[in-house]
Amino acid sequence: MKIEPFKIDVRQSEIDALRTRLADTRWAPEPENDDWSYGVNGTYLRDLINHWQSDFDWRAQEAHINSFPQFRAEIDGIPIHFIHVRGKGANPIPIILSHGWPWTFWDFKDVIGPLTDPAAHGGDPSDSFDVVIPSLPGFGFSGPLPQKEIGYIETADLWVKLMKGLGYERFVAHGGDAGAFVSARLGHAHPESLMGVHLSFPVLPGIPHDESNPVDLTSEEHEIIKGQDRGSGAFFHVMINAFDPQTLAWALHDSPVGLAAWILLRRRAWSDCNGDVESKFDKDTLLTHICLYWFTNSFIGSQLFCRASAFHLPMALANDIKPEISVPTAVAQMPKDLMYKQRSIVAAHSDLRQWTLFSSGGHFGAAEEPKLMAEDIRAFVRLLRQV
Repeated sequence: MKIEPFKIDVRQSEIDALRTRLADTRWAPEPENDDWSYGVNGTYLRDLINHWQSDFDWRAQEAHINSFPQFRAEIDGIPIHFIHVRGKGANPIPIILSHGWPWTFWDFKDVIGPLTDPAAHGGDPSDSFDVVIPSLPGFGFSGPLPQKEIGYIETADLWVKLMKGLGYERFVAHGGDAGAFVSARLGHAHPESLMGVHLSFPVLPGIPHDESNPVDLTSEEHEIIKGQDRGSGAFFHVMINAFDPQTLAWALHDSPVGLAAWILLRRRAWSDCNGDVESKFDKDTLLTHICLYWFTNSFIGSQLFCRASAFHLPMALANDIKPEISVPTAVAQMPKDLMYKQRSIVAAHSDLRQWTLFSSGGHFGAAEEPKLMAEDIRAFVRLLRQV
């Protein structure tokens, strides 16, 4: 496996071209839409785009990302971009953090410090980690892909090879959204390489359909499920990702405003923000993620990853080991995430060691609640260090 240092350096001509496109936006007519019931509200979108064109400093964001050591590897012909930060404690545990859609690797930026250098963040230096944060295949700088069919199954295989190439024979995996599918697959299909699996989105391999509906809920669980009731609209993107990705891509690769609207809607609807997206993601954070899709021309790559993954749902079994995730498992359940699974169901299909119901947080777990997530990961792995 070939690994090379990597730094982001977007050409100034691309930045200038983006500003020109933003200035020349052809705005759509809009019905009364103050409550966002028709989709993204035009008043807010115009405000965000004005900030993008006039005030947003991509170079400052680029420098911030570049302050972390980044690399590109080629694994089986697949380009993989990743951050790799070594821990400062006496015995750092390797951990790979896998993001989702429409996330980027940068959603983990605020857990890097607490995990790699816990002493500097009020923690115990013995809880340190070597942190690896890849961009999923097709996302951002992990592209372009030489083939279409790379989803969570193939990615789990790639992550084992990546971590071994970095010198880690065994490691911990954490993920949310699509990254949870990758992490759960790792714990199921590659138990020899996994010390443990920590999920912020409770997906399980081989779970029968009749187990997917919660029963005999506690009052606390009722509140969680009530908070997650967004209706069928929360998942219509899955159908587009799976069956019509290229058609959407023609529009969103040509229009930065269209791309921003598509990503913004999910950031607002899926986070624990009560309708105020900037209570979780300020404008610069939103635009940095959008730029990581725009400047890399990678929206279609992310769609193709989702398409390849969607045709392998529910997660098929790779072996007959029981429980299906046979390595130590932890679940951090967000109250405003898109899915809830009861503890008893998770325990029946994994070696469940830790179960945490967070008091706040939505679908972008580590980005929304980085302190809580970092401490939950530390607490879980603390149990594993004692073995």
